[in-house]
Amino acid sequence: MAASADTNGGSHTVELIVCASESAADGGSVEPASEEITPLLTQSDRPKISIFSVHRSRKRPREQVIKVTETEISPVSQFLLWVWNGSRYSGLVCMALSSVIYFFMEVFSDNFTAQSIPLLETAFARCTVTMILSYLWLRRSGQPILGATHPRNLLVLRALVGYLSLLSFIYCIRRIPSYLAILLSFTTPIMASIMARIILHEKLRIAEIGGLACSFFGVLFIFQQMLTTQGGVAKAKEANNVNSKGSHHIYAVLIGLFSSITGGISYCLIKAAAKASDQPVVTVFSFGILASPAAGICMYAFEEFVLPGFYSLSLMIALGILSFLAEVLLARGLQLEKIGKVTNVLFIEAALSQLWGIGTSNLALSFGRLVGVLLILISISFTLYFGPEKEME
Repeated sequence: MAASADTNGGSHTVELIVCASESAADGGSVEPASEEITPLLTQSDRPKISIFSVHRSRKRPREQVIKVTETEISPVSQFLLWVWNGSRYSGLVCMALSSVIYFFMEVFSDNFTAQSIPLLETAFARCTVTMILSYLWLRRSGQPILGATHPRNLLVLRALVGYLSLLSFIYCIRRIPSYLAILLSFTTPIMASIMARIILHEKLRIAEIGGLACSFFGVLFIFQQMLTTQGGVAKAKEANNVNSKGSHHIYAVLIGLFSSITGGISYCLIKAAAKASDQPVVTVFSFGILASPAAGICMYAFEEFVLPGFYSLSLMIALGILSFLAEVLLARGLQLEKIGKVTNVLFIEAALSQLWGIGTSNLALSFGRLVGVLLILISISFTLYFGPEKEME
């Protein structure tokens, strides 16, 4: 190897010449040259990496993480996730679970009551517990407390109409027999379907109308014996008592129908607000934040406050927790499904209460009760089986 430098008119030129040695040409020793051209990594030292090998090395730990997380989730959590949003039946299942929880609340109220608590005080306790739990739910999930800006008018209307329905039902159940007030409350699904057709422009199909009619006829069969026997007793008492006024019962029945109508409107507002805010718990919180202070004011204004004991207070808190869960599931069911279809599932509460009463010998077995329960169960079964299919079409 030789180097030469030339200067031509002030410009420098450097020339590098590499010459092979004669010994290399003659097959001699080439150790110095081979050391200079030896690569940093020999062929044997190069890592054998390909796209497939990298993909396999990344996939294995990911699969292991997925398997670990699946094993960590309990079956109860998997069931709750499936109920909430894991199936096209989720809306109907949420409404069915809501009705079952309301049934358990009725059983607890009938069997574990130790102290007579006024209705408004009971409503105040449930609304307060519902408000606190819904607030904690929203804070835990990071959702805005009052929801998004655009559905706030719907939330305010839902709270006002829902409280009017609750207050009307309390007045109705204090003025007329409880069985008649309960019968009027079961007209709420029918009113909700009618209001959904008017307000939300939902189409009512013949199958949905038939399902609601079948379930309501089942309720009429259940309460048929009570209506005939209690009606005759009431007429006899009214004939013997000159001062009794039948118009009071008429006003109470009208207020009960008003409670059903406002309840149906409230269902429509719950569906609209839950869809707009994408969070059904916001509708529950908006109701609680208005109903709790309003029920407290009405309690002190119209009723005498009764200080509950420890047992009664614990029962009121437990019923408030169950009421919160039932309202959340009801709002979720209304959010996911059509009102005309999903409200038919609410009649399962009447069937379960009759079966419980017959099983515990609190109610006498009769033909009317059996026919009513069968009609309700058949109607709900057809709704659960054919409802999602028709919605998907």
